[in-house]
Amino acid sequence: MATIPLTKRGAEKLKDELTRLKSVERHAVIQAIAEARAQGDLSENAEYEAAKDKQGFIEGRILEIEGKLAAAQIIDPAALDAGGKVVFGSTVDLEDVDSGAQVTYQIVGEDEADLKQGLISIGSPIARALIGKEAGDVAEVQAPGGLRHYEIVGVRYI
Repeated sequence: MATIPLTKRGAEKLKDELTRLKSVERHAVIQAIAEARAQGDLSENAEYEAAKDKQGFIEGRILEIEGKLAAAQIIDPAALDAGGKVVFGSTVDLEDVDSGAQVTYQIVGEDEADLKQGLISIGSPIARALIGKEAGDVAEVQAPGGLRHYEIVGVRYI
């Protein structure tokens, strides 16, 4: 299995979700199944079917998270020294060459990505265009709206 890059924060988030699923969600769905069974005929019991579906989802998510954590390569961005180059975990300050708009993104793993918080996936077009570049370079990004040019203003490892 290939390794999955995660920041320390992302790994902690997955561990917290796993703990919640195992200690809270799993027990709640078992209780819901028991209550639905107590109602009698299971062949036409919508609550029982819904609880069984939820149980399947929870168990699947637990297996998925455990697999990701087992294959994870946890990277602490603060411990990186990439000589000013954009790498996984780095925080990049960008300026749109055309509009002058400035944005800041941190390059993170697939599970951590949240554009509203400035976290972009390592697999996203913009992250792929930025990897290996340094401050002063211009990255061309093929976005859905067309070709965009971003100048790298700064690269931080925080």
